[in-house]
Amino acid sequence: MTNQELWQAALGEIELNLSRANFITWFKNTGIVEKKEGLAVIGVPNGFSREWLANKYHKLILRALRNTSPEIKDINFIISSSPPKILDTPKKIKKDKILLPEEQMGFDEFEINKETNLNPKYTFASFVVGPFNELAQAAARGVVENLGTLYNPLFIYGGVGLGKTHLLQAVGNEAYAKGKKKIKYTSAEKFASELITSLRDGKIDKFKEDYRKIELLIIDDIQFLTGKEKTQEEFFHTFNSLYQKNNQIIISSDRPPKAIATLEERLRSRFEGGMIADISFPEYETRLVILKAKLEEKKATLPNEILEYIATHIKKNVRELEGALNRVIAFTKLNSSIPTISQTSKILSTIISPPKKLISYKSIIKIVSDFYDLSSPELTTKCRKKEIVWPRQVIMYLMREELKSSYPFIGEKLGGRDHTTVMYAYDKMSKEIETNESLQQEIALIRERLYA
Repeated sequence: MTNQELWQAALGEIELNLSRANFITWFKNTGIVEKKEGLAVIGVPNGFSREWLANKYHKLILRALRNTSPEIKDINFIISSSPPKILDTPKKIKKDKILLPEEQMGFDEFEINKETNLNPKYTFASFVVGPFNELAQAAARGVVENLGTLYNPLFIYGGVGLGKTHLLQAVGNEAYAKGKKKIKYTSAEKFASELITSLRDGKIDKFKEDYRKIELLIIDDIQFLTGKEKTQEEFFHTFNSLYQKNNQIIISSDRPPKAIATLEERLRSRFEGGMIADISFPEYETRLVILKAKLEEKKATLPNEILEYIATHIKKNVRELEGALNRVIAFTKLNSSIPTISQTSKILSTIISPPKKLISYKSIIKIVSDFYDLSSPELTTKCRKKEIVWPRQVIMYLMREELKSSYPFIGEKLGGRDHTTVMYAYDKMSKEIETNESLQQEIALIRERLYA
């Protein structure tokens, strides 16, 4: 396997673990420059990308590379003025080249509108609607017809790979088609990096001017602003400026505003003052419709029983559905035959039946503290502040549900609390989760991180 093929295969796995916006932002123009003695050297376009990939995605990249090439033991990043062109579209690949399964995953998504940063392939027409996302979709359509006046801001939240980015960009593309030209789609990370660059280069006034004349601002993954005080302050002023002019703001996150613990209260208040809609997990019928739509989009054919098998076994992630479909399509092209159900099971074994990750009470405390942007020691002290008590009760609930730990054991690990305190917290959470959809979503997102 060549360096290019290895990196392409790794990107196929990496894409499944990131939002579309983050994947495009950080992995475009990257490639393996050299591989020797167990070390893979990855070329990146600039120093900022090198630092970000090394700090944020080192483990994810290494795991993806080792899944394809186990002899790789470590990775390093260097700035390369012309890294290998890994993310070219399939139409640029020579006809006689056999595509790897991961190369079928449609990297034509990088053909974006340079004016707006929007991908024209994301439209309402290609967005499959079901009970899991109909409120968010209806709100998004309402916004297009009444920019700045109906739901402002529109805040959409949900787990990774459920279609938030698609819906956000569909609004932007529809508004652009209707004549709105001052549109900008960006991620919270990109907003932060632009702010840092403008401060460094003495261009902060231009940064403010550019953002405050936008008619439709779409910000993806707003949770990445947590802990960045200067960035939150600038975003707050940008938000206010646009809002006062009735310019539309659309925001996405992996959790509702109240669950973004270190978000400034004034920002949280602004977000909650608009329309909040969630996207949950798609049910079986919608998963099947999504697969059929993707199949038609890729101009491929597969028997219904294959699609039904995929829809039955992949339940929580639209992006994983597409990834599984891509693998099966690749098999049919490589072998010039339709796989049986048994062969499909083998093709998708790493997606459908990954080894169950072992978790401990320590990992639950760590994941919950990260989710609510707190430190682990804060959750094991005697502090009774509201912002600490709630995450602590979530930990108690998860330790009981996931580990079947005894009440005394849970109390001991959370600062020596009495077992009756733990019983009260568990009973309270168990009852509330039955009727509180927001809590259901929070627990689902935390579980997703626990077993990732």
